[in-house]
Amino acid sequence: MNTGNLPTCRVIAKEISAEKLFRLLLFSVVCSLIIVPLRSVRAEDPADWISQHVPQLTQFYKSLHQAPELSFQEEKTSERLANELREAGFTVSQNVGGYGVVGVLENGPGKTLLLRADMDALPVVEETKLPYASTVRTRDERGATVGVMHACGHDMHMTNLVGAVQYLAGHQQEWQGTLVAIFQPAEERGAGAKAMIADGLLTRFPRPDYAVALHVFPDSPAGTVGYRAGYALANVDSVDIKIKGRGGHGAYPHATIDPVVIAAKLVVDLQSIIGREIDPIEPAVITVGSIHGGTKHNIIGDTCDLQLTVRSYSPKVRKQLAAAIRRKALAAAASAGAPEPEITVSEGTPSLFNDPELTERTVAALKKVLGDANVKESVPSMGGEDFGRIGRAGVPIVMLKLGAISRERFDKYTESGERPPSLHSPKFYPDPEQTITTGVTTLVTAALDLLQPSSK
Repeated sequence: MNTGNLPTCRVIAKEISAEKLFRLLLFSVVCSLIIVPLRSVRAEDPADWISQHVPQLTQFYKSLHQAPELSFQEEKTSERLANELREAGFTVSQNVGGYGVVGVLENGPGKTLLLRADMDALPVVEETKLPYASTVRTRDERGATVGVMHACGHDMHMTNLVGAVQYLAGHQQEWQGTLVAIFQPAEERGAGAKAMIADGLLTRFPRPDYAVALHVFPDSPAGTVGYRAGYALANVDSVDIKIKGRGGHGAYPHATIDPVVIAAKLVVDLQSIIGREIDPIEPAVITVGSIHGGTKHNIIGDTCDLQLTVRSYSPKVRKQLAAAIRRKALAAAASAGAPEPEITVSEGTPSLFNDPELTERTVAALKKVLGDANVKESVPSMGGEDFGRIGRAGVPIVMLKLGAISRERFDKYTESGERPPSLHSPKFYPDPEQTITTGVTTLVTAALDLLQPSSK
């Protein structure tokens, strides 16, 4: 101990009155009472908060699972989610591009981050036998009665986003900037993102510097996150072709123009587009998912209808496929002397391109929290997701792949040589607690990294 200044200290102590000394001590105590709680709030580990809230989030998830709504019918779901955002302190706008919901939470100057979840379910009769399985039946746009199920995990996407915004709204001292949370309708129809953008998503509200979303996948165990920089999901186009012929008796085919034969030729010709016209290193798929023609064994009908799903990555290949399909359909009809077929393209969704820089940054943050072993690069998919439209509008995006099957259940599938039920299967379901824990952690981690306070 240095004692060289002790005489000076004694002099100063004599000059301070007892009253002043008491006030100084009181001030120190008050400061400690104020500062220590603030520090403890700031130091709260997101993992602890998430662990405490997983039970209620799981109940929220199950209630969403039991009340699915089809595309363009998400009225009750959107109302419920809008209320969740309001309770968290967001400024909320509803009916954006249909039943879309936009919540904005401003927290000082800084970057703007958009977090997105989709809301719609599928016309599928659930076969999971879960105690909270959907028993909903409704009428689709054609008036047919159909079962309704969250067979693509959108209920999990909504739950993860609700959990993330609750944490971020309650811990604003940990981030700075603007948070935009959106719940999007009609993803399954490839129409929701387009409608929300057309209704001012990127102009009426703060324009995001980044956009992040999750999608559950059954081919990865819960607790893991997959990523893919660049093209990750495909352009998706639905093509309808009506082949026209001249009907008649099956015993006198020479007096007819058989549209079924033309359709059969076209199915084969379409596959030659992939094998002989598209660059082999460019991904492309043409699948004839439906073909309908005729009414009876001995009747040649007037028409035959084909439904195609067409998938690719690059805009160039997408245009090339569309042109080639039209050319092949016209040629098949012409070869039989038939009228030109009707060809329509609908429900198109552009490919999803994950911004490489944003992906790299987000992955680095996730590895620190989840561990390197649980954050792995994934292979690209020919599935489609209209979240890519936000990227096409000029916003850097990343969609991450969220494992959804418990490790125990996943290992059983692996040992038996089976695959877990795929998305859109009536038997698909995520394991809620593990998937919610990792999903909320992922969104919170990404947000805290991208919206770091300026002091950090």
